Amino acid sequence: MSEQDKAAKKASKSSKADKADKVEPTESVEPVEPAESSDQAEPAEASTADSVDVEGEIAADYLEELLDIADLDGDIDTYIEAGRAHISIVTTEDRLVGRNGEVLEALQELCRLAVMTQQGHRSRLMLDVAGYREKRRVELQELAAAAVAEAKESGEPQSLAAMNPFERKIVHDVVAAAGLFSESEGEEPKRHVIVRLAA
Repeated sequence: MSEQDKAAKKASKSSKADKADKVEPTESVEPVEPAESSDQAEPAEASTADSVDVEGEIAADYLEELLDIADLDGDIDTYIEAGRAHISIVTTEDRLVGRNGEVLEALQELCRLAVMTQQGHRSRLMLDVAGYREKRRVELQELAAAAVAEAKESGEPQSLAAMNPFERKIVHDVVAAAGLFSESEGEEPKRHVIVRLAA
């Protein structure tokens, strides 16, 4: 084989190698698609968190206007806990709590309706005023503990006073932690908790 033929053959191999090298970048681009699809899933979680945050902002704005109209003093704090918006009015105004928290419950419902009007869905936000719910939580935990002790001593079911769903949940948690059984009976607003020994 002449030197010219060898050079031509070598050039041909080099050309084929170049073409093969040029194909690889195109092939390596294709596996990137799964990464793009996983990136697209992230905004969904962020959207949920943002939605709860917006619920708190809507409720806070609504309450600020309400306090201004009623000429009442109070600072509003918001935070997110367990995927739920929490709004707290820091004030000394007992009128915003009402008897047995009735005004507080009404205000919470109004806040949820304000969110529904703007967001188009039912909100699970929680409202507290002047630390009432936390104080009430402590009272109910003590009440539930006393009912548990009485049920263990007497062996008889213990019927507690009527409570709202938030309060009944606190009692159920205490009873369950003590290893006893509890259930709610009656219709709102007279629905109450019965504490008894586990079967």
